Amino acid sequence: MSSTIKALAALGPKQSLEAFEYDPGPLGAEQVEIAVESCGICHSDLSMLDNDWGISSYPFVPGHEVVGTVVALGEHTKRLKIGDRVGLGWNSGSCGACAQCLSGNQNLCPTAEGTIVGRHGGFATRVRAQWTWVNPIPEALDASKAGPLFCGGITVFNPITQFGVQPTDRVGVIGIGGLGHMALKFLRAWGCEVVAFTSSESKREEALQLGAHRTLNSRDSAELKGAYGSFDFIMNTTNVGLDWNTYIAALKPKGRLHTVGAVLEPLGLSAFPMISGQKSFSGSPLGSPATVDTMLEFSARHGIAPTTEIFPMSRANEALEHLRSGKARYRIVLENDLA
Repeated sequence: MSSTIKALAALGPKQSLEAFEYDPGPLGAEQVEIAVESCGICHSDLSMLDNDWGISSYPFVPGHEVVGTVVALGEHTKRLKIGDRVGLGWNSGSCGACAQCLSGNQNLCPTAEGTIVGRHGGFATRVRAQWTWVNPIPEALDASKAGPLFCGGITVFNPITQFGVQPTDRVGVIGIGGLGHMALKFLRAWGCEVVAFTSSESKREEALQLGAHRTLNSRDSAELKGAYGSFDFIMNTTNVGLDWNTYIAALKPKGRLHTVGAVLEPLGLSAFPMISGQKSFSGSPLGSPATVDTMLEFSARHGIAPTTEIFPMSRANEALEHLRSGKARYRIVLENDLA
């Protein structure tokens, strides 16, 4: 097998992807090399491509929702074998020695390595990662659709487990897109009463089909006021500024408003309603490897998969523009045809 990896890379911010090759060097002792079968596209790929967060380096190879097979193992890897079908998400390494890693919260490791931060990602023939972050995919899951579970899926699944969402809870989901549609599916299977907040009339029926029991128009003040004091948990999956106090008001006492959407502007929250109702606002990143395993098992048990559109990887630029335009329903997966 050639050591050269063929990929698609942008040479600068907001530039189109073009053919790119690189030599990854020797395989690390704890690294796994994955032959990429497919790779999902996430809004984070666009943010990194455009250097919105100021942490991108170029040439930049996107891709952190990888599905593929193990083709090489470092001498100190565990639990995996050659030929395993696996997935890789946003994180590709962690130190293993800090308090967070030792307590099973590797996703909170201060020096965790991002799959597309300072290294080359999964829009490629192969990709590497620390074995800890490479998860076997259950046979019951459709591997062709599984890629988005490793970023978008675990992003919305993680807070369900971290904050003890109960099957008896009434839960709201703000935004029915790449993240929100998976939150609806997970929460419905979890047993919750699920309410979708959406500003798009065209998505109301879709939200019901995806798992919501009912919908609320997020632009209708009367509808929102009618929901005040009724939610145990509300999850925001959008990356735009909202009237946060309206959603705080929609919570029951001790309720939680939680964001997984990377809202860049400061949040304007009134303290008194949170104090008087003992309410909380929080956020979370992706989950630990163990939580990813739990999500995969839960998805296999309940037949949950992202709703996807398929493009060949050679048409990645077209797929990225499809996502940028807001037309994706709801996640895009690139099937690898790079040779």
